[in-house]
Amino acid sequence: MWGQAAAEPVTLTTALMAQRAAIGRFTAFVGISWSDAVQPAHADCVSFVSYGAGGNNRALARAGCLDVLPCHYSELGRMLGDGSLRVDVLMLQVAPADAQGRHSLSLAGDYLVPALRRARVVIAEVNEQAPASCGPHALAADDIDYVVHSSRPPLEAPAAKAHPDEAGVARNVASLIEDGATLQCGIGSLPEAIVAQLSDRRDLGFHSGAMGDAAAALMQAGVINNARKTVDARISVAGVLMGTRALNRFAHRNPAIEIRGVEYTHSPAVLASIDRLVAINSAIEVDVTGQVNAEVAAGVYVGAVGGAADFLRGACASRGGLPIVALPSRSAGRKLDTIVARLNGPVSTARSDAGIVVTEHGIADLRALSLSQRVQRMIAVAHPEARDALQHEARQLGLA
Repeated sequence: MWGQAAAEPVTLTTALMAQRAAIGRFTAFVGISWSDAVQPAHADCVSFVSYGAGGNNRALARAGCLDVLPCHYSELGRMLGDGSLRVDVLMLQVAPADAQGRHSLSLAGDYLVPALRRARVVIAEVNEQAPASCGPHALAADDIDYVVHSSRPPLEAPAAKAHPDEAGVARNVASLIEDGATLQCGIGSLPEAIVAQLSDRRDLGFHSGAMGDAAAALMQAGVINNARKTVDARISVAGVLMGTRALNRFAHRNPAIEIRGVEYTHSPAVLASIDRLVAINSAIEVDVTGQVNAEVAAGVYVGAVGGAADFLRGACASRGGLPIVALPSRSAGRKLDTIVARLNGPVSTARSDAGIVVTEHGIADLRALSLSQRVQRMIAVAHPEARDALQHEARQLGLA
């Protein structure tokens, strides 16, 4: 196992794949991958497992080389913590040691924190250019078995192609967010666009599995200051930094940002104790009753169960919280409708966890509504060209 996205120790993963035949067959758990270190051809000696098909893992999924662990992100932390998901060798990218000889986990605490407690061997790539983030999980020399030194820019978030309707979705979501709210944001261009719409708000907080450039920009502007946050006042909490060098520079030795483990970022008790938690997550499609598919598009595994359900439930339990699923009413490129009568993939989030669904055509608040009431709300935010067909299909299914 190794860190995901910008936290990948690329020097180590590249060497591991080059030596795979000499090592013999082994299993590698890969989170979201931004590098080209892992390729489908490497499946000749490596069995790849992940919680999802984010980033370059989609190439593995398309080639049939990726075995997916379909679990809530909070469960991933539990499985690593109790050893039911075994990790023999953990590879990390860490920052150079500080004056006390301790290494920051740099760009990710995330699932690495519970894995650290169980791994038999820890190999650290000490990257001179990795930012030293703040948080409670710094490593002493005794925590590391082997060290490899490097000096390279950490990986950066790939440029995201914006969907033409994402601006409308972002405006509608932003209209729901009041001063003093605490944000949780999923990953991708749409959550980033939503956060970027909030520059006129005051005293926002941040507690999320991931932090991107847009949230850092709001911190620099004083919009996110965590002043009214009921937990971790004055501190933004994230499991992993997923941005560009601008985010990395801002996070370097910045005590206003703490990198924490998944057992904290996704904890039901912690989330419930944060007043006005606004959970913002995207999806591939949502059916007219509120069921969410965030995993499969056109028969290909492209997403994950992830932490959406953890945060949606947390927002429901939060005093004044808002559980939001946001998506354009039609997908980019293929022009497929995303509000559907029947899902074309698995149920990643149950309709019992549905809260508020937002498209560029409006806001469907499904809370406390019956199935038939939900259908009408969902059709109203679907693409106008799809509404008559949705109404017809809903009647055939006995829902309207």
